[in-house]
Amino acid sequence: MTLYSWFVFFLAVQIIHFIGTWKLYQAAGRKSWEAAIPVYNSIVLMKIIKRPTWWTLLLFIPIINLIMFPVVWVETLRTFGKKSTLDTILGIFTLGFYIYYVNYTQKLAYNADRKLTPENKTADTVSSLLFAIIVATLVHTYVIQPYTIPTSSLEKSLLIGDFLFVSKLNYGPRVPMTTVALPMVHDSIPLTKKKSYLSWPQLPYFRLPAFEKIKRNDIVVFNWPVDTVHYFYEPKGKPGVIKPIDKKSNYVKRCVGVPGDSLSIKDGFVFINGKKLVLPERAKPQYSYSVALDGKTSIDFESLFKELDITDPAGFRTEKRDTLYFRALTEAGAERLKNTPGVTAVKREIDNGNDNAIFPHINKWSQDNFGPIYIPEAGKTVALTNESLPFYKEIITNYEGNTLELKGSKFLINGKETNTYTFKQNYYWMMGDNRHNSEDSRYWGYVPENHIVGKPVFIWMSWDTNGKGINKIRWNRVFTTVDGEGQPQSYFKYFLIILALYFVGEFFWKKRKQNKA
Repeated sequence: MTLYSWFVFFLAVQIIHFIGTWKLYQAAGRKSWEAAIPVYNSIVLMKIIKRPTWWTLLLFIPIINLIMFPVVWVETLRTFGKKSTLDTILGIFTLGFYIYYVNYTQKLAYNADRKLTPENKTADTVSSLLFAIIVATLVHTYVIQPYTIPTSSLEKSLLIGDFLFVSKLNYGPRVPMTTVALPMVHDSIPLTKKKSYLSWPQLPYFRLPAFEKIKRNDIVVFNWPVDTVHYFYEPKGKPGVIKPIDKKSNYVKRCVGVPGDSLSIKDGFVFINGKKLVLPERAKPQYSYSVALDGKTSIDFESLFKELDITDPAGFRTEKRDTLYFRALTEAGAERLKNTPGVTAVKREIDNGNDNAIFPHINKWSQDNFGPIYIPEAGKTVALTNESLPFYKEIITNYEGNTLELKGSKFLINGKETNTYTFKQNYYWMMGDNRHNSEDSRYWGYVPENHIVGKPVFIWMSWDTNGKGINKIRWNRVFTTVDGEGQPQSYFKYFLIILALYFVGEFFWKKRKQNKA
């Protein structure tokens, strides 16, 4: 929806509210016109039902308001004497329109001194539960969100089975664009094959102020731009579901290119503005290697692989009796193999072919030799040519919502002839450290700013499933930070010490209070 559409929708809601409640306002000793003034009518209503004024704010926060509206409907009905279970059910399941019936057909008795505390245990439990859901949804949507690492694209930095906290504050909390959705779930209802949201209506993209900008080498969680989820809750043969931006699948990669950069990849190494990208100490990029064996020397591969700390489930394969192929091995691991008796050669595998799967899908580059390309920056203008169009077509049409036509050698954007395009938002280039086992920007291109979710900051649990039926906790990764200088350090023992001190302190505090009593 456009801003104009939302304005019309907002006015329509205000009119619906006024028509259905103006008599209630009068019965409460207020003026009928007060029910017609946007925002002010909500503040007055809070006074009528004897609830805090700050509840008004919750009515305008996407997702949160879906919980608050039923609460306000029920509170309004109870304020005017409709307290039965049937009244509550009718108020909720008619989406508040039961208030119309009360407003026009019932004798209105305003109970200004009604008891606000729940009259029974069930009502008290429901009230507490709703409050807990509201607080949790606020935190989940605008502050911090749990996330699980599902793939090995960032192995060494982040492992499969790492449970993260992703901060929304660092890059600025994104206001949900999908306004009708279940709280605290992503695109589907747990344990079902049902979508958890309605695709309409959609809010325009808006992000609250950020603590920092995305920097090169930051690990970032974002919505996968090309996620159309073929066969998502549909029979095979039907087109995939086109998800709203904030309901697209969550991906986590390392940002190697920021707006305005010129990026290229040479023999698997990333270059930014002509200089080789220097990765932080914690990043350990992995590449594919072929390892030649002499076929005579006995090698303890189990001990060797343990020493090399091979964590990618893809591991290695053998196609020739005297050759091993490692899909994910660090440069340090390759050097260690070179010094292993029985190993005659270690060669890094480099893809020099032309692959149509590689962005921008014109059989030009490979995953190891790519570019240079320009990373679009908001406000910058580029020339449109037949050669540049494959790079920017998706941005112009899909990410920035324009129409694009090509008539001969002329470009028409939104019906107007032009040979340039000015970007409306920033874009980023995301890649996995596991260079040959990562589906990233090399395959689907730029990540728009409005797809950014947040920054992983903390690993609170790490669960190793290792594929052999043996599950265990990686204690050395529990309570470690994702960013920072040097190697990761677990703060779990400090957490246990603080927790123990808390319980000891609470014990002595209670004992002291008992002695005073």
